[in-house]
Amino acid sequence: MAVTVKECLELQLLEVEMLLSMFPKEGEINLDEDAVSSVQHYLRNNDGALPPQLEYSIAVDVGEARVKVELQVLLPHMYPHVSPQLFARSNALHRQQQLQLNTGLASHISSLDSGELCICGAVQWVKDHSLPYLENSKISSESASKEVVVKETLHRMWIYSHHIYRQELRKKIFDCARKLNLTGFCLTGKPGVMCVEGLQENCEEFWRVIRYPNWKHISCKHVENIETEGSIDNLRLFRAFEDLQFQAHGDYGLRNDYHMDLGQFLEFLKQHQSGHIFQILFGVEGKLSDK
Repeated sequence: MAVTVKECLELQLLEVEMLLSMFPKEGEINLDEDAVSSVQHYLRNNDGALPPQLEYSIAVDVGEARVKVELQVLLPHMYPHVSPQLFARSNALHRQQQLQLNTGLASHISSLDSGELCICGAVQWVKDHSLPYLENSKISSESASKEVVVKETLHRMWIYSHHIYRQELRKKIFDCARKLNLTGFCLTGKPGVMCVEGLQENCEEFWRVIRYPNWKHISCKHVENIETEGSIDNLRLFRAFEDLQFQAHGDYGLRNDYHMDLGQFLEFLKQHQSGHIFQILFGVEGKLSDK
């Protein structure tokens, strides 16, 4: 005699009740109650469109450390006469171990007789068979942390321009530096100087963006690369991207086309361990005046 969808859905609800009694604590089973209500409504009326498939997850404690492995369940309307869709996942598992665990689970489910409720058995299988994968994952993580040393490189670019004073250009410079997580400064006036430091690809993107479409009087005077086994943030000379302005020599009218006080700029560079850059930028050795 052919099995009906109604009979299968009745068995599914029966199994859900069993699971709720086995896992009564809050958070152990994540179940869409509306989906259950839709199945119950369909069984009472036995007409209309099929209800949504039952879908839920069960949090399984594994081992003495009680590591959480979540079993995700999706039941076809003809389950248990059709195999359920099951997937076990855990944050403690690497991708390969998770794949191996689910391969074993699928093999176990396929070995069962058709028509047999199997979610309770699947939960027990996950509880019994997950521990070796969790232990292997832990060993792999510890080995990787000991053997693999991730190195990063801080890239620093020193950029010189004949002048920088247009507001729209300055906005573009600061927006771009902020977006690319670059620190450094922009010295407004004549001459104009910029320093950007951060990841190499971000510094190079900044250089590409600000030069477009055709900034004629600009050049990258010097590049520094410093490799570290820690974070590049520890190597930065600047904590943010600063708006650098010094008192100008004289008054050149409304355009603010003014020459910056390079003595103040030299002092600023020395405060940031960069006094040697002055000669690279301007071709002369910087000297502070006696005060």
